[in-house]
Amino acid sequence: MKAFREAVEARDSAAIEALLAENVVFTSPVAFKPYPGKAVTAAILRAVLRVFEDFRYVKELSAAGERDHALVFEATVGGKALTGCDFLHLDENGLIDEFTVMVRPLSAAQALAEAMNAQFPRIQAEAAQG
Repeated sequence: MKAFREAVEARDSAAIEALLAENVVFTSPVAFKPYPGKAVTAAILRAVLRVFEDFRYVKELSAAGERDHALVFEATVGGKALTGCDFLHLDENGLIDEFTVMVRPLSAAQALAEAMNAQFPRIQAEAAQG
């Protein structure tokens, strides 16, 4: 998780994308259906980097040698402070193949949904470029 955490904290989208498996599935805190595939997941994560302000990881939960990790974060979106958690599962090659995000409180989740909705045309265009 060190490489992923460092890539996110450095806002290095290329390094983040390099850690995603081709078959990664991203589950959003504000969308009903999951998003399968590296291209769309990378595009979503680039959009998140654009909309989150003051992003920082505050806690990491994992067991040595395990493939499941939880990274607790804090950020601001649209003037709303939020706390969230990235739940990550690594495949046998050490790449992220499951990426689930949860956020709270509801007002911040709503602000995140609004901000990400505004990004969605760009996300779709970037994902199509692959």
